[in-house]
Amino acid sequence: MGRIGLLGYNMGLLTTGGFIGEFRHSLDDKGRLTMPSAWRSKGEDAENYFLALPSVEGGSSAYVRVLSPKRIAQLEETISQIKTSDLEGNRMVVELMSMAHQFSCDKQGRINLNEKLVQHAQIKKGVVLVGIMSTFHIYSEEFRDAAVAEGPSDPTTRAAVFQRFGL
Repeated sequence: MGRIGLLGYNMGLLTTGGFIGEFRHSLDDKGRLTMPSAWRSKGEDAENYFLALPSVEGGSSAYVRVLSPKRIAQLEETISQIKTSDLEGNRMVVELMSMAHQFSCDKQGRINLNEKLVQHAQIKKGVVLVGIMSTFHIYSEEFRDAAVAEGPSDPTTRAAVFQRFGL
């Protein structure tokens, strides 16, 4: 993929501002949370469409991964390549999608998650949203605080990973 595609110039990512940074919010009485205004679509309604999936990690490392329209299209293409004869692959897709939740922001920028995802991430009231360009993660505040308290990653490991990504 070329640099233009990676940065999203022609894919709407910069129209929405991308998902960058960390934001703390609380679930309201109806189980909704407010998406940061910088992350909300400023363009077409097609950009106000998201897919929330459970993380592979469980327990205190669990979170909800939210995909942008660009990433949804990539996932759809990947899933369409699974052969009917791949029973394990199909079973895992069914398991994943049975917990998935599609949504868009309302006019106030609020979103909601289904109960399966809230339970998976063990979200009670406080949530932390962490932007990762074309996706973002939703963590329970308690789990995110515990991870941050562990301190930053080892600088040597961080440098090696950043180098892998050309940073």
